[in-house]
Amino acid sequence: MQKFIFLGTPHVAEETLRALLAAGFLPSLVVTNPDRPAGRGRVMTPSPVRVLAEANGIPVYMPEMLDDEAFAHLASVEAEYAICVAYGKIIPERVIKLYPKGILNIHYSLLPKYRGATPTEAALLAGDAETGVTIQKMVYELDAGDVIAQEKIAIEPTWTVRELRPKLIELGARMLVTVLPKYLAGEITPQPQDRTLASRCGKFAKTDGELILSTENATDNWRKYR
Repeated sequence: MQKFIFLGTPHVAEETLRALLAAGFLPSLVVTNPDRPAGRGRVMTPSPVRVLAEANGIPVYMPEMLDDEAFAHLASVEAEYAICVAYGKIIPERVIKLYPKGILNIHYSLLPKYRGATPTEAALLAGDAETGVTIQKMVYELDAGDVIAQEKIAIEPTWTVRELRPKLIELGARMLVTVLPKYLAGEITPQPQDRTLASRCGKFAKTDGELILSTENATDNWRKYR
């Protein structure tokens, strides 16, 4: 099996790593964010990805930044490809170029729609009837990589982000373990995105979710609640 590195930090990445392990894909190295204070006691807490990796005997690397030292460490693994899911840091271009078969990234929208950090929330806020998951070959430009695979999912009118997000995580993990062998065998040719259809979504502030009963209609307030 070809060597690969997995980069990820929160629960969404943990679920993807779990699916890879269940399918027989064992990374040579897991890269995740360092332990952070959490809870009322601000106790230093490892990321979900670190916990899962160590439970499976996988080496874990936790750089504060992807600097020269980190670059040398990643290069020493001599991996053929990498998988990145919600890592939490911008991947430098020279790191992207380390891997002959690239870095595969799961993005939770139908790219080129909703490039950025909050695609699930953006779809709900817009009142979209469907969204989906895209597996892209990462480039340095944000979420602009060639599309390896893409699947749609209908959004039920009563769903909030709590119902939609787990379904997207599950779909993305299932897509990845299905597509990965075909991609590595050269059976899939990634397709460029149509830049003319691209849209962006940034991080939301708490004030973006405020319900304004006096000036906004019920539909807009319901979408914010979702």
